This record gives sequence, C-alpha cells and structure tokens, in this order.
Amino acid sequence: MADRPAKPDRDALLAELEALSATATSADGAVALSVNTDGVLTRLRLTDAVSGMSPSEIADAVLRTYVEAQRESAKRTGQLLAPLGSGGYLMDRLRWRVQYEPAPADPPAAPAAPHAEQDGKVLKDRSSDAPAAAPPSGPAGDNDWYDKGMRFQPAW
Repeated sequence: MADRPAKPDRDALLAELEALSATATSADGAVALSVNTDGVLTRLRLTDAVSGMSPSEIADAVLRTYVEAQRESAKRTGQLLAPLGSGGYLMDRLRWRVQYEPAPADPPAAPAAPHAEQDGKVLKDRSSDAPAAAPPSGPAGDNDWYDKGMRFQPAW
C-alpha cells in the first residue's frame, strides 16, 4: 500500500490563512502597507516623503505597493493551499493575482479639464461618472466570473 500524503488539518490551515499578512514598501520608502490572505488592504502608512509627490504619483506608489503585497499574499496563500491541489477557481484567482501588472503612469502633463479622461493613468477619478447600469438579477455563475474577470461591487 502506497503512502499517501496526510491531509492538512482543516482548523490549523484556517488559522494560518486567517493570520496571514503580507507587507510591502515602495522603493523610496514613501508607502508601506499590509494585506490579508484575500489581498484586502489592512494597513497603510505614508511617510513624509509623499509631501514632495503629486497626487497621481502618490496614487501610483500606493497602487504598485498594493499589488506587490497582493502578489506576496497570493504566493503564500497558494503555498498553504497547495496540499489541497492546484486546480479550481481559487487557485486560478491566486495565479492571476501573482501575475497582475498595473499600467504604468504617465509623467505629469498639462492640467486637464476637471473629470476629463486621463488615459494611461493607474487610477481614474470616477466621482462624477454616471451610475452604472443595474446588475443582472440572480446569482452569477462561475463562468460569468471567468469570462468577465475581476469586478468590484459598489457596496464592497
């Protein structure tokens, strides 16, 4: 009879996932943040170095540092879940988080009209955008998530 790898202890695995925290710091040290196992921001620290940065530079540094922390979180979560197998939706989402690369920010340009499109920016001010169409009723299936990629609900 061949030896099978032992199944991980469910309670221990859940405790490790709950305690997981990944921290990243921007190259210039202006931004430091932490995320949990789901990649959700749990801590953000900005140093005095941001006082010399434009708002778009700060936003870019925060987003890039956030992605770095999410990658680390996804790698560590994947390592914890590896004994359960490498297939399925959850592992696909972890692989996506590890490979995601935000678009590069453009250098500062002439001031644009308020709320004008700013192509190439990592973040866009959507405060004046028209409200989105009502979401379709009923539960979303797995194929819907795979086909459309990551989406955010306004209530999140």
